[in-house]
Amino acid sequence: MADSFSKKENFKKKLQKQKEKAIRREDRKNTNDKGKSLDDMIMYVDANGQLTSTPPDNSNASVIDVNNIQLGAAPIQEEDPIKSGIVTFFSDKGYGFITEDNSKENVFFHSNNCVDIIKKGNKVSFEKERSPKGFSAINIKIIR
Repeated sequence: MADSFSKKENFKKKLQKQKEKAIRREDRKNTNDKGKSLDDMIMYVDANGQLTSTPPDNSNASVIDVNNIQLGAAPIQEEDPIKSGIVTFFSDKGYGFITEDNSKENVFFHSNNCVDIIKKGNKVSFEKERSPKGFSAINIKIIR
């Protein structure tokens, strides 16, 4: 039995695709980048952000002093350990909060860490200490 016209056309298209695929395969083999030297593969970025094969002009490059390079995080500036603030809240249970003068941050304190007897509204000096739940004030003294 004879094939229909559409079957013949589909068969021709299939053969054409196979030929095109073989041609692309041969083209990839001929133009592959394997075996190139490192200098052939390096690309540079020019002043306009475009890729180019010519290296940049280093005549006006500044010299970097290796001794001035700092690795890691920026150093922490040592602050004055004694801070001042105002007692904004004081509970009957013996805890309260001091608002720092500089940062307006509330710092927790307990009456066990007080040198003097403290009440709400007193101007105090204290040291900050890291605690499991944030900062807390220690060595709290009234400023007279």
